[in-house]
Amino acid sequence: MDVSLTAWTLTVVGLCVLIAADFFIGRKPHDVSVREAGVWTAVWIVLAVLFGTGLYFAGGGAPAGEFFAGYITEKSLSVDNLFVFVLIMAKFAVPTRYQQRVLMIGVLIALVMRAVFIAAGAALIANFSWIFYVFGAFLIYTAWKLIHDARKEEHDEEYEESRLLKAIEARVPSTGAWRGTRMFVRENGKRLMTPMFVVVLALGTTDLLFALDSIPAIFGLTDDPYIVFTANAFALMGLRQLYFLIGGLLKKLIHLSYGLSVILGFIGVKLVLHALHESGVHVPEISTPVSLGVICGVLVVTTVTSLYVSSREARREIPEGTAPVKGTEKASDGETPAKDRANG
Repeated sequence: MDVSLTAWTLTVVGLCVLIAADFFIGRKPHDVSVREAGVWTAVWIVLAVLFGTGLYFAGGGAPAGEFFAGYITEKSLSVDNLFVFVLIMAKFAVPTRYQQRVLMIGVLIALVMRAVFIAAGAALIANFSWIFYVFGAFLIYTAWKLIHDARKEEHDEEYEESRLLKAIEARVPSTGAWRGTRMFVRENGKRLMTPMFVVVLALGTTDLLFALDSIPAIFGLTDDPYIVFTANAFALMGLRQLYFLIGGLLKKLIHLSYGLSVILGFIGVKLVLHALHESGVHVPEISTPVSLGVICGVLVVTTVTSLYVSSREARREIPEGTAPVKGTEKASDGETPAKDRANG
């Protein structure tokens, strides 16, 4: 898809306006309700659908299909990232009223890093066609690692700080206590960092690792930098609201890692086939509609099976004999059970 500099500029400006509006609307620290999170999640999804529809009318079905395939893939990978975000929030005991600000700054950092990764990936693809082999092999390895990690149930473990984060905490003086949403304060003539800065840094470094998976994955669906960037942007910008909306549901998505491993492995194979085709080897290539169908199908199946198994396990965990004994239901209201009245 041939995108002019003007279109790029208008897109970036439009995204900046949306980010600014989102920031100023939720700039006051507060506990985010499920209703608020649900409304804003719906808004970001509608905006993504409208943008994809605009691509359809501007460039046809091919770029629109690539955008939606990339958007759904990035969104599903972002949901898996939320598991780690939950652990980070718990590790640093982030007050609920500050969590939305932490996530907002983390998303902005992620957008900047993704833009750098996308530019680097596009440059590599333009100059080295063999890079598709590297991306494909990396995604297949990542798919295997996801399954391995899922079997170890790593989502139940505590968040482990990186060496970089530990080094900063050891060398930079800190307040030890929260100072609202400020990341640095000056006290007794010294400049101190606050827990807000530490948590934001933890989210930023964590997303850097996530980008190593997601960027090759979306380049396996499209090599158009414009579509790669916009799909990532729309997927990330709704991540903050999604965190509050499905925070309690995350533990129930027990098969999500398996589904993502299938998707990443599938895209990895797609990349390898594309690389072979570019090298002159006559092999079938996987089309965008097929990719979109596989991605959606896998996500639907893993979500349904996850909720079914979680519901079944929850029923099994209910202790036997917890149902109220007939005739004693009103004892807690100060009434004497009928059997006791008879004996009295």
